[in-house]
Amino acid sequence: MAQQSTGEHSWKKQIDDISTVFDFQEVLGTVSGGELFDRIVEKGFYTEKDASALIRQILSAVRHLHSMGIVHRDLKPENLLYYSPEEDSKIMISDFGLSKILATGDVMSTACGTPGYVAPEILAQKPYSKAVDCWSIGVIAYILLCGYPPFYDENDARLFEQILRAEYEFDSPYWDDISDSAKDFISGLMEKEPRIRFTCEKALQHPWIAGDTALDKNIYSSVSEQIKKNFAKSKWKRAFNATAVVRHMRRLHLETGPESASPNPPPSPNHMAVPAAPGLAPNYISPASSSLSEDPMSTTPSPPSPSTMAASSQVAAVLE
Repeated sequence: MAQQSTGEHSWKKQIDDISTVFDFQEVLGTVSGGELFDRIVEKGFYTEKDASALIRQILSAVRHLHSMGIVHRDLKPENLLYYSPEEDSKIMISDFGLSKILATGDVMSTACGTPGYVAPEILAQKPYSKAVDCWSIGVIAYILLCGYPPFYDENDARLFEQILRAEYEFDSPYWDDISDSAKDFISGLMEKEPRIRFTCEKALQHPWIAGDTALDKNIYSSVSEQIKKNFAKSKWKRAFNATAVVRHMRRLHLETGPESASPNPPPSPNHMAVPAAPGLAPNYISPASSSLSEDPMSTTPSPPSPSTMAASSQVAAVLE
């Protein structure tokens, strides 16, 4: 038998590590409750308390991921699935195609995510941390309470400018019936400065989540109408990789570092394509651990259809 190379052993070890976090066989084919937005639109009655309960589940799940050193980096409503059609079904986080497993003290630099949900520090080409997931949860909470995104422009360059400035409003009349506590909660998560942004732990302790400040008034009509109006647009569902961000940064005439000027290289032998399930696009996984200056560009497959999002390729992690 041929001797196993060190690189191959390292690669297999990291695949085993992923399997200990996500049991592919258990998840494959079991998530059947549909997407978050679809469930809200079908409800007929929807309140702040409902939104608070949803966000509590998401925060708890992401806190667990962060405790294991996993940063998702692409949290958005389309990646939140109900486990079953039951009314009290739990929420599942899917699509770990851009996620990263960090060692203690590691930071990231790869520009990746989905336009509209990505944190300002990623667009600014700064080193970033797990706080980017908390920003995305803030964006999700905002949408759950009004049905439209806090940042939007048909032109991605202008969209990124809004995000870089953390420029958003609680517009009337859509926010008139939403509590001040909810707005304070969102502001804590959508804080431009990562060092003072709410962590998952702090967010879970906020009165809107842990207390009784979430209102019980029915906001279904306004929220469902806005969801149907705003989220039929496919551009909100697509993720982007570092090359796309660099292109937009150039359009914005923003200062970028030497790393961001490099084109996105084809996968090398150290970026092997690993099919997570038959018939599904592979995620690219690097067996080499990386420092800040070596955080490689991510390869993003086409967004999956709802029928395939529960498959194990959607619960794979990227090790860079």
